[in-house]
Amino acid sequence: MSKFESTIKQLNYPQQVVFEKMSDLRNLEKVRHKVPQDKVKDFDFGEDWVSLSVAPVGSIKLKIVERDEPKCIKFETERSIFPFTFWVQLLPLTEETCKMKLTLKAELNPFIKKLVEKPIESGLEKVADAITLIRF
Repeated sequence: MSKFESTIKQLNYPQQVVFEKMSDLRNLEKVRHKVPQDKVKDFDFGEDWVSLSVAPVGSIKLKIVERDEPKCIKFETERSIFPFTFWVQLLPLTEETCKMKLTLKAELNPFIKKLVEKPIESGLEKVADAITLIRF
């Protein structure tokens, strides 16, 4: 099992507020215009799922499979070249701030891992950075 983690990011919003916004993926509409069109194609979402196409990984569809309010939102792939789980962890720092970490776990053979390791690490960090820019 391969595990990838973002660096821990601080969000200047209360943990509960961040959890509520992130656990309804329809809120992605507010950041759709910030998604780089040259990197992400076919970006679509509903309350519990998100679908997109990213080079070099291809088409991905994730579905929320668990909400542990207000600490964690867990996703699993419904469509991907390799199955993985992804979760957003939130912990309070103060009443008005929280910290966040993104984690991805996947069963990857050594050859595939070498191909996707850097893009996954980079992508995970870019997603974490993008989340810090959201106004919750």
